Amino acid sequence: MSYVAPLKDMLFVINELAGLSAVNALPGCEDATPETVEAVLEENAKFTGEVVAPLNWVGDQAPSYWKDGQVFTTKGFKEAFKMFAEAGWQGVQHPAEFGGQGLPKLVATPCIEMLNSANISFALCPLLSDGAIEALLTAGSDAQKEIYLEKLISGQWTGSMNLTEPQAGSDLAMVRSRAVPEGDGTYKVFGTKIFITYGEHDMTDNIVHLVLARTPDAPEGVKGISLFIVPKFLVNADGSLGSRNDVHCVSIEHKLGIKASPTAVLQFGDNGGAIGTLVGQENRGLEYMFIMMNAARFGVGMQGIGVAERAYQKAVGYAKDRVQSRDLAGSAGPVTIIHHPDVRRMLMSMRAQVEGARALAYVAASLSDTAHHHADDATRKLSQASYEYLVPIVKGWSTEMSLDVTSTGVQVHGGMGFIEETGAAQHYRDAKILTIYEGTTAIQANDLVGRKTARDAGATAKALIAQVRATETELANSASPDLQAIGRQLEVGSVALEDVVDFVVTNFKTDIKAVFAGSVPYLKLAGLVLGGWQMARAALIAEAKLQADDGDASFYKAKIATARFFADHLLSAAHGLRSSIVDGSAGVLAMSEDQF
Repeated sequence: MSYVAPLKDMLFVINELAGLSAVNALPGCEDATPETVEAVLEENAKFTGEVVAPLNWVGDQAPSYWKDGQVFTTKGFKEAFKMFAEAGWQGVQHPAEFGGQGLPKLVATPCIEMLNSANISFALCPLLSDGAIEALLTAGSDAQKEIYLEKLISGQWTGSMNLTEPQAGSDLAMVRSRAVPEGDGTYKVFGTKIFITYGEHDMTDNIVHLVLARTPDAPEGVKGISLFIVPKFLVNADGSLGSRNDVHCVSIEHKLGIKASPTAVLQFGDNGGAIGTLVGQENRGLEYMFIMMNAARFGVGMQGIGVAERAYQKAVGYAKDRVQSRDLAGSAGPVTIIHHPDVRRMLMSMRAQVEGARALAYVAASLSDTAHHHADDATRKLSQASYEYLVPIVKGWSTEMSLDVTSTGVQVHGGMGFIEETGAAQHYRDAKILTIYEGTTAIQANDLVGRKTARDAGATAKALIAQVRATETELANSASPDLQAIGRQLEVGSVALEDVVDFVVTNFKTDIKAVFAGSVPYLKLAGLVLGGWQMARAALIAEAKLQADDGDASFYKAKIATARFFADHLLSAAHGLRSSIVDGSAGVLAMSEDQF
């Protein structure tokens, strides 16, 4: 079974939960009319389903490979990327002045999801380019923007992000790559970078490497890191490509999953120095790189949602086809396994988690659009704070969710799920990296605790919880038993989340290890409660649509049923998570190092 984009659910979330009507009323977002958005999504669904999705299995079986310093991508990738670029998909959310479509992030987000559902390995290349584009838009000089942005946004060139070194994983204070000024505005860059996604490939003429390095007089630690553009091929004054720069791929990694995506080891400066130009000011590189990382972190969250959706579709298809055992209620003969209660439970768990994560991510995208475009300064600041609070949750919770969903997908297939030929195992293998790169789940959780909760004394978190409570009131006042039941579980969840926020704020300075011992459970709790909130909102809207006889009754009944499942089976874990965070640090920290 190939991939079919869930357009109906995507459009429901965009219009009803993420508020497209409010987004397209923002200055600069007027082109995102419901008709335009639906047309864009339909066209993207066609492209991803027909062109990109069929390459997913091919890439897993015949990955990218390295030979004599060159990387050759899976057969079909180069042609598919050319079609992707020519259709303008790289530029959906980027400014029209540099050749993009200038559409809101809310419109780009489902396009990103579809691309990742179709083929994560393929989608990683545009993801890295998006990060490079964001960094240059924010910190690049006018000359750099003129040279690079149009080519990146058109997909003629791609971008890469070069942080990690053999001795410096997530601790970027340990970066040793050097950048020596030449006196003419350029620098010579020397060093080794590892785990560079699409750091070398054959799909475009040039690759724009954004590289963290230190200048000779830079201070120690993260305060001494600068950011440089180091293109694979130097660019002439007229925009044409010049000579090959002194940056070379010396190997690519052999991985558990995402095998078609080349993960390169890049060597800078073995033959005299790679020529680079400084982005922004010296020693502010980490600040600029975080722009790329935040864009990429949100994108990785969408990867989790995308691969989980693909695994769900595969599991449903198999469960409807696979005949095994009699119905428990007593049938004359064997039935398809979707009739068995535990298979139903697994499929509902997969569906509910995907829908909750999708809704939360799309709402976050809408907040980002409001933060960038709203006319009122206070509204922009509030929306930006809410978006920034949600980014580590979208990244961390959605990717952890993808591991659970893709693992359950293998389980639905039974023994056949453990056999590579069915394809279920590929989604599980591909999903594992998502909880690791662009910052592990713990790094996302540390960000949520420190920068996003303790720093403002929980103000942003509590503002979101207040919105959850307003939804709880609506649910309690409903005549529907399903909605009332959802409301009861949501209330337990919001109380648990508020308790944890208070615990973090109160103990951050006095017992910091106890706080961070519960950081990942806090992130998961926040995802469950805020994702459950979106599911509850969806159920309220679906119930109103049913009462008004407005639209597809089957779709709205399924939406309510999925929200009820989320509340009963997922949100019900909230109190346990709260206890493990508030009361559980002693068990985490009790043993000495020697006792392990």
